[in-house]
Amino acid sequence: MLKIKTTYIDDALKQAEEKELLETIKKAHKTLLDRNGPGREFTGWLDLPTMMNAKLPNLNQTAQHLKEKHDVLVVVGIGGSYLGAKAAIEALKPYFKADYDMEIIFAGHHMSSEYLLDLKAYLKEKSFAINVISKSGTTIEPAIAFRMLKQLLEEKVGKEEAKKRIVATTDANNGALRKLADKEGYETYVIADDIGGRYSVLSPVGLLPMAVAGIDIEAVLEGAQIAQEELNRSTTDNPVYRYVLTRHAMLNAGKTVELLGHYEPKLHFLTEWWKQLFGESEGKNHKGLFVSSVGFTTDLHSLGQYIQDGKRLLFETIINIKEPKKDTYIAKSSENLDGLNYLEATSIDTINKKAMQGTLLAHMDGEAPSLVLELDRLDAKHFGYLIYFFELSCAISGYVLGVNPFDQPGVEAYKKNMFALLEKPGFESETKHLKERLKDVKKTR
Repeated sequence: MLKIKTTYIDDALKQAEEKELLETIKKAHKTLLDRNGPGREFTGWLDLPTMMNAKLPNLNQTAQHLKEKHDVLVVVGIGGSYLGAKAAIEALKPYFKADYDMEIIFAGHHMSSEYLLDLKAYLKEKSFAINVISKSGTTIEPAIAFRMLKQLLEEKVGKEEAKKRIVATTDANNGALRKLADKEGYETYVIADDIGGRYSVLSPVGLLPMAVAGIDIEAVLEGAQIAQEELNRSTTDNPVYRYVLTRHAMLNAGKTVELLGHYEPKLHFLTEWWKQLFGESEGKNHKGLFVSSVGFTTDLHSLGQYIQDGKRLLFETIINIKEPKKDTYIAKSSENLDGLNYLEATSIDTINKKAMQGTLLAHMDGEAPSLVLELDRLDAKHFGYLIYFFELSCAISGYVLGVNPFDQPGVEAYKKNMFALLEKPGFESETKHLKERLKDVKKTR
């Protein structure tokens, strides 16, 4: 279902100690599967493709109930609580919403007052439900959004009816959202203790919004199950091993930036999910690749200049969809003012692929080598496979790097400062200290 092509990166890889790296990767994989590495308590995602089968009837039933009764589902969450579902919906649904689809809107992933006010104004004329996703219920971005949307829903339909329109995906036993859900009687789905947010796409966190959007979640899990079986084999040709090896060989050779690129705009939010997965998992102890993304051919007219001729610090991983879901052809024009008649009867996808091949060669010549991940097609089954591929690659890569790929200690630094500046109870000493620092900063400018 997925092939690794090293044609445009082989010369760079020859400088690496491939055999030694491969043995390290195999050991890291075994450590992960044996559950005896750092963060072992957060490896439940390894089994999600098979574990979630029992939940499919309930998830589909809830999704059908929501679709029958409402126009819009607002998914409230941040990070892994929204990126996976957003990536799936963008990748697998039509570009322009069909009348029979339930609209999915995401909130709680930032703190834009304008966005929240515009959303409230939009929802006033809609029949909407809420899927709030949070283990704790106190993460500030989704907590603010949920408070506002819950109040709006109660104003529209009354408190009792509002309770029937809220689904909480949260901790099984603990946290503010669990307490509220139990008190109000919300329908709930559980985020297991051994699954972190960025590894939760194949749990109810991602599957419920997908199902509401009309995505075949059984096919998503089927693809992930195939990946679970194929990619956990300790074989030299395992595509996960080839991907992890390439990343670390590039890092060892001085390439400190990995760009995940694509030639299909439907994959934009998949790259956003990927950035969180790898950035939050590996960026620790001053280690790891800096991960970013590009969408071609659009970014060839902007970042393409830097990739071709800028500082030689990056390599690319390109996702290629072999067979497009739809294609069309260039028609002949009698005027030919645009000079395109030489492309008569050529498909748009063919032109796109030639642009990709030309770019791969140009970037290779410019010392920005590229690894290609080729998917046969972009459907639910292949999407599930790709999600598991990246999750497994990330966990193994983190162990090879020597970090815990399942925690995120650096994320707490900004939160501590933010809460102190907001004068949250319990942060009094930090509040005083930071206010003095801000005064000093202003004096020096």
